[in-house]
Amino acid sequence: MAQQDTDQQHTGVLPVDDEGYVIDTEDCEEREAAWRERGTSRPITVVGNPVLHKECKDVTDFGEELQQLVADMFASQRTAEGVGLAANQIGVDLKVFVYDCPDDEGVRHVGVVCNPKLVELPAELRRLDDSSEGCLSVPTAYASLARPDYAEVTGQDEQGNPVRVRGTGYFARCLQHETDHLYGYLYIDRLSKRERKAALQQMAENEPRYPVVAND
Repeated sequence: MAQQDTDQQHTGVLPVDDEGYVIDTEDCEEREAAWRERGTSRPITVVGNPVLHKECKDVTDFGEELQQLVADMFASQRTAEGVGLAANQIGVDLKVFVYDCPDDEGVRHVGVVCNPKLVELPAELRRLDDSSEGCLSVPTAYASLARPDYAEVTGQDEQGNPVRVRGTGYFARCLQHETDHLYGYLYIDRLSKRERKAALQQMAENEPRYPVVAND
């Protein structure tokens, strides 16, 4: 069989590098704006809402409804000034997250991942970073949380094509944080009981800077 033309080897939304990882650092401003401008910002669902505390459903339909959801997620993320947003954070029970996040070198990454799975890292790549972490669904609260400073996620793009995304530093934290969301975990679930209580107290004492869905 003849080798396929390079442009035909990957039919996904984003190009890939020589190792098969998406190149999500090009045309970031234009791509994010194109999504956001056709989306509607929705209020953020906060800790305590059941949709945040269970595994989401797999994405199986990559049609117009998903495209509009992704657009709404980019719009909501911008309103809340976040760097990543999972679908259940706007009340939608589907495994999809968007991101607009810099890495520790200041390089901007913008993309969409459906049905993400974190790749288990070999021991030699598991260097922990205990930087501070926050969450739009736990507004105004922050806590130190140790996570690997490198992460890989596999999944699908918004058209259903397979994707591999990798990141370091802050972006690695984002990939892990958003994937956690879609399996029913908030970052505060990884804290000690004392630290979790302190984070929830921070949240209770302050007003979020963006619209949220009240837990009645």
